Amino acid sequence: MSDFRHLGDDLVHRGHVISLYRSSFEAPDGTRFERDVVRHPGAVAVVPVDADGDVVLVRQYRAPLDRFLLEIPAGKRDVAGEAPEVTAARELAEEVGLAAGELRLLATFHNSVGFSDEESLVYLGTGLRPAPMDRQGVEEEHLQVVRFPLAEAPERIAAGEVTDAKTVIGLTFALAAWS
Repeated sequence: MSDFRHLGDDLVHRGHVISLYRSSFEAPDGTRFERDVVRHPGAVAVVPVDADGDVVLVRQYRAPLDRFLLEIPAGKRDVAGEAPEVTAARELAEEVGLAAGELRLLATFHNSVGFSDEESLVYLGTGLRPAPMDRQGVEEEHLQVVRFPLAEAPERIAAGEVTDAKTVIGLTFALAAWS
């Protein structure tokens, strides 16, 4: 395959979570082009499944959509040098007050490759036990914990009750791993 080259980035905006760049590239034929690129620290998510086969999710307000979404516990990889499994364990405890005896990587995916470098890792969390909860931010302070049988995931996705991409991916892979 022919090589594309990344020539450089010009910062347009640095936000709390993301940075927006105007990035320059060169195609194999020498054509130069620019793209708006969002740089993101990455994220982790956990599909916590208890001994009864119930999955633990959160119903959380999402400001960009101005509505609540049903999601698996997740968070940004915003602590420099922290291993993704450690971030996943921290987020699981913070949001739903659980610790997993085992965290197993289910999938790695890129959220929106047309404009962002965000990479997400989704884990299956089993061997659940209570842990201290430490919700961060106003949205987390108002989230609700929701449980349902993992086996119901396909119907809930098909019905539009679960639309968040990391949650759809996580539940689908968890169901395959759990079966």
